[in-house]
Amino acid sequence: MKIQTIRRIVLLLAGAVCAPISTFAAEQAYPTRPIRVIVPFAPGGGADLIARLVAPRLSERFGQSVVVDNRPTAAGTLAAELVARATPDGHTLLVPTSNHVANPSLFKLNYDTINDFAPITLAVISPMVLVAHPSLPVNTVQEFIAYAKANPDKLNYGTAGAGGPPHLAGELLKTMAGIRMTAIVYKGIGPAVIAALGNEVQSTFVNIFVVQPHVRAGRLRALGITALKRSEAAPDWPTIAESGLPGYEASIWFGFLAPAKTPKPVIARLHQEISSILKLPEARKTILAQGGDPVASTPAEFDRIIREDIARIAKLVKTAGIRAD
Repeated sequence: MKIQTIRRIVLLLAGAVCAPISTFAAEQAYPTRPIRVIVPFAPGGGADLIARLVAPRLSERFGQSVVVDNRPTAAGTLAAELVARATPDGHTLLVPTSNHVANPSLFKLNYDTINDFAPITLAVISPMVLVAHPSLPVNTVQEFIAYAKANPDKLNYGTAGAGGPPHLAGELLKTMAGIRMTAIVYKGIGPAVIAALGNEVQSTFVNIFVVQPHVRAGRLRALGITALKRSEAAPDWPTIAESGLPGYEASIWFGFLAPAKTPKPVIARLHQEISSILKLPEARKTILAQGGDPVASTPAEFDRIIREDIARIAKLVKTAGIRAD
C-alpha cells in the first residue's frame, strides 16, 4: 500500500474519532454564552411568570445570564418561529403555552409544531374553572348542563378570544355535553370576568387564581375545574370530568422547548436543572399561589402530550367550526 494512501486512511480515522470528542466537549461546556428564553406573551401572564421564576435560578446553576425576552404577538406564532429557526445549541428556548398546540389548526404556520422543536419539560398545568353568575339557578356542572339543555341558546359564556383556551374549553363542553350556548368574545380575560361579574354573560372559563377572590366573596359560583384531577390550588372544587363528563380536560399548560436537533445531552441537562427548580419548595409555593400545579415532566412525556393535544384540538376545531380572530 502506498504511503499516501496510508496517510489518508489515518487522517480519516482520526477525524472520525475527534469529531465525537469535539462535540462531546462542546456539550460538556454548555452553556458557553447567555441563554435567551422567549416568552410568546406580554409580561405578567402565566408564561412570563414561569420564565421569570426559572430564569434567575437557572442562571445561578449555569453561571451564565438567562434573559427573558417577551414577544407578545400573533398568538405566540412569531415567537415560536423565532425559536424554530434559532441555532440548535440550547442557548435559545421557548416557553410555549397550550396555544402552541391549537395554532396548527387555526393558522397557516411557517414552522412545524412537532418536528421543529425538541421538548424539554411540561412545567406547569394551570386549570381553568367554569364559573357562573349567582343569579343562574345552578350549583353544579350537572345542573348547568341540565339548564342549558332545557334552555338552548339562552346561555352564553365569556372568552378572551376565538381559539384561545377559554373558548376551546367552552366549545369542548358544548360538544361533550350536547348543549347549545354562545361564546361572547372580549379583548382579554379581564373584561370577560368583569362581564360575568355584571351578569353580562352567565358564565366563563378563567384561571383559578384570578377567580378565587370572587368565588369566596359570593360574586361568582365555581362549578368545575377543567383539569382531569383536582387542583392543589383549589382542592375542594370538583373537576368537570368527575361531574358527569368523564375525560373532559381543557387546561392551560406551560412548558419549555428548544429548537429541533439540539444535542440530547444539552436537552437532558436543561431538563434536569429546570425540573429541579420547579420542585423547589419556594417555586412550588409561587406556582400554587397563582393557581397552577407544578408538573416537571420528562421530555418524552411532554412530546406525547404535544402530539395528543394537537390531534385532539384539531378534531374539536373542525367539529365546532372554530375560526381564529
